[in-house]
Amino acid sequence: MKKKISTIIFSILLIISCSSSDASANQKNQIPTGGEPNKSNDWLYPISEIRDGGPGKDGIPSIDSPKFVPVDQIPSILSDDLLVVGIKVDDVTRAYPHFILDWHEIVNDNVNGVDVAVSLCPLTGTSIGWSRKVNDTLTTFGVSGKLYNSNLIPYDRSTNSNWSQVGLQCINGSLIGERPDFVTVLETTWGVWKTMFPDTKVLTTDTGFSRNYGVYPYGDYRTNNSYLIFPLTNEDDRIPAKERVHAIIEDDEAKVYKFDAFESGKIRRDKFKGKEILLVGDDTIIVSFELDKTDSILEFEYDYRGSEGFFRDNEGTLWNVFGEAISGPGQGNKLAPTISFIAYWFSIGAFYPDAGIYE
Repeated sequence: MKKKISTIIFSILLIISCSSSDASANQKNQIPTGGEPNKSNDWLYPISEIRDGGPGKDGIPSIDSPKFVPVDQIPSILSDDLLVVGIKVDDVTRAYPHFILDWHEIVNDNVNGVDVAVSLCPLTGTSIGWSRKVNDTLTTFGVSGKLYNSNLIPYDRSTNSNWSQVGLQCINGSLIGERPDFVTVLETTWGVWKTMFPDTKVLTTDTGFSRNYGVYPYGDYRTNNSYLIFPLTNEDDRIPAKERVHAIIEDDEAKVYKFDAFESGKIRRDKFKGKEILLVGDDTIIVSFELDKTDSILEFEYDYRGSEGFFRDNEGTLWNVFGEAISGPGQGNKLAPTISFIAYWFSIGAFYPDAGIYE
């Protein structure tokens, strides 16, 4: 009975908080929908397992004209312990606070010439970036209102095709089977991000929508392991459902790494899909890179000291969280990022039933 009541309350909250007249007006008057209605009934996932999330298409409005301010102009509501999604393109960095993304899920942005859709699914805890160029056509992405395994299904406004965020592919429409170009974004606390990148710009709450940005809209969802609103295609209890893990995806296979393996700052090396992987992390962030033959002979150590540098190699080169060598003999070099993101464990177990777990 308690679970049923929680589900009803959640559904009411979701509909009330994420759909309002200002969202409808914005979608009607400002955001071009593009494309013809999708007449294809073909889905890569069983249609019976595609769920209606409640608010409907664009009921949770994407941010299509994001506004940013420097660090010294951010409101006090963004405390150091809150999570942000960070991106770096050359010398330009931006941070997208979770407490804004929780209400919008997608930000369509251009960061120093890179057209990117930054998405956060609050129900699966997944922050992912990918290119807004689809088949050489620049587009924006919106929230379809549909879910699969509790995960956000964005749609692109140029073809009206539906995409899987965690599945990293188009699952319905004229682009079915296509995969987006992955853009690396990182998730960490605001305190760490601003220390690493003090010149960063930060997404503001001046979104054109009226939302209670100081309040998390889903109650105790992110901490309650038994609180899942929608059914899953596969339930895997090897890790608590809402534990945050770093997931590396390759050829529809996944391997996850738990934060407790990086407590107080650690380097880990692993093999996945025949590739040598370097992982660096601590209590707030985990990053991973593919090592080539030249990189693999280096020895690395965690070396975060409250500035941009995050780890160091035995030749004296200092690297940041994006795998960029920022000082030392290797300055200017860059490690190849994996396709990876932070997620609640249950979502990886659902999408990738044979996911490996680093021990």
